[in-house]
Amino acid sequence: MRQEHGWVPDGVDLSKPSAARVYDYYLGGSHNFAVDREMARVAIEDWPDLPRIMQANRAFLRRAVKFCVQVGIRQFLDIGSGIPTVGNVHEVAQELVPDCRVVYVDIDPVAVAHSRIMLGGNDFSEIVQADLRQPDRVLDAPEVRALLDLTQPVAVMMVAVLHFVPDADDPAGLVRGYLDAVAPGSHLVLSHACTDGMAEQAEFHQKLYRRAGSALTMRTRDQVAGLLAGTELVSPGLVRLPLWRPDPAAPPEGDPTVFAGFAAVGQKV
Repeated sequence: MRQEHGWVPDGVDLSKPSAARVYDYYLGGSHNFAVDREMARVAIEDWPDLPRIMQANRAFLRRAVKFCVQVGIRQFLDIGSGIPTVGNVHEVAQELVPDCRVVYVDIDPVAVAHSRIMLGGNDFSEIVQADLRQPDRVLDAPEVRALLDLTQPVAVMMVAVLHFVPDADDPAGLVRGYLDAVAPGSHLVLSHACTDGMAEQAEFHQKLYRRAGSALTMRTRDQVAGLLAGTELVSPGLVRLPLWRPDPAAPPEGDPTVFAGFAAVGQKV
């Protein structure tokens, strides 16, 4: 296990894998530990395309942020943001419009600690440690109230996070709770792991995360579509990760069904 982790808060158990740190590893980040890399190794052994899928998810996030800025959004609430790596929301948005305001939200103390270091000196970005299943607490956080004006359009980012919310916690209701709090014209940016066409890998992957203490609920396309209720989908609608407004200079290659996730952007009307 790496020793250069003085930024990890006291009390964090580095003997257990973290979904945020495993995702960081898939993306090629450096803020993960031996236990996270071992979990990723086991997962990749069963599902070799996983790093490619996670990178496609990250690429979707970047394209979606650029789209939101282009249509006039200047505020972003990134829920379940994870550990910041290259191409995060504030980097993409503020490169286009420097005073875009971004608030990250994550429950993982390691992700929050590193975010605070990374965002130091950035007056237009903040991080909140909170559970997305408590929308009122998130929306009432001092950082949110200070940086975001919810009477103006906001991009609510829920990228690769709702599959960590079990059905019992009503993910659709949670999405509605956030959308009800923001102004018309706000956008919901969502991606979600799916089971369509990947039943065997999905079953193994869900068991692996369950054993690691991070229950994963991969859903069908129809179930993911239900999470977007109340929004008007931006073209091309709910599609596989690489098919959402791909970069013309780098069109997706191969079979898109390999990418076990769906992505969409919906506008609150």
